[in-house]
Amino acid sequence: MPLSKFTAPTSKEISFRMDKIPDHIWRQCPICHQSFYEKKLGLAGVCPECGYGFRLGAQKRVELVADQFEPIDVDLKAPTQFQDTKYLAKLAKARQATELNESVLTGIARTGKQRFGLGVMDSRFIMGSLGSATGEKITRLFEKCTREKLPVILFTASGGARMQEGIHSLMQMAKISQAVAEHSVAGLLYLAVLTDPTTGGVTASYAMQADIILSEPRTLIGFAGRRVIEQTIHQKPPVDFQRAETLLKHGFLDAIVPRAELKTTLAKLLRWHQKGGQAE
Repeated sequence: MPLSKFTAPTSKEISFRMDKIPDHIWRQCPICHQSFYEKKLGLAGVCPECGYGFRLGAQKRVELVADQFEPIDVDLKAPTQFQDTKYLAKLAKARQATELNESVLTGIARTGKQRFGLGVMDSRFIMGSLGSATGEKITRLFEKCTREKLPVILFTASGGARMQEGIHSLMQMAKISQAVAEHSVAGLLYLAVLTDPTTGGVTASYAMQADIILSEPRTLIGFAGRRVIEQTIHQKPPVDFQRAETLLKHGFLDAIVPRAELKTTLAKLLRWHQKGGQAE
């Protein structure tokens, strides 16, 4: 049987076919720029090519590292004096996207027999920015864990202090730092896990004050943005100078842990601390 002659589809037909393709079938990694079938991300949301962990919501993060979780201070919100019209719109959009009232989810968690305080910053909430209510929630978490003699694990993901709240947001760095110090004086463990991105005032304060500082692969970690640095020093920094791998090399991190290994690694560190630093 003779083959029928091939006829190229018209632009209208191509457009119609493209409209029928569901969204998000293919993803592109922002680090290695490889495209892949979305299902290859897996439940943990990790690039199958380079191991970069795509940004996760706070609830999803809790599911990956905790067997049980009881949230605290869920109704805490930004003070009303900061809520101008534009800021109100941003807050409303962020709350709808994250199902959170603020950019951090805090609570008491359990993994196996280990009970601990858990805080998870959500980059979807105005880029995980540090506002008054965010700082209050994290401070209360440390204070509660100090009273109950619990270790704290805090996942950071932030673009820095929230400019809409001015000096009030900047003061959260000092407030949280004081709570971290009191927790440390009590002889309790604080583990920080830096996720993409952790920048600004969060990096300049409590993200780097932990007893053990971990990070996911290829996480962006820094204070000022690349363009600000270039304009200040009049030099072009290396491409990877604010990536976790560079910070580990220069002693700013204790370890880089792939997302799939985080739960077991954190549980092991909690057990070691409970046993006075004795390895299993």
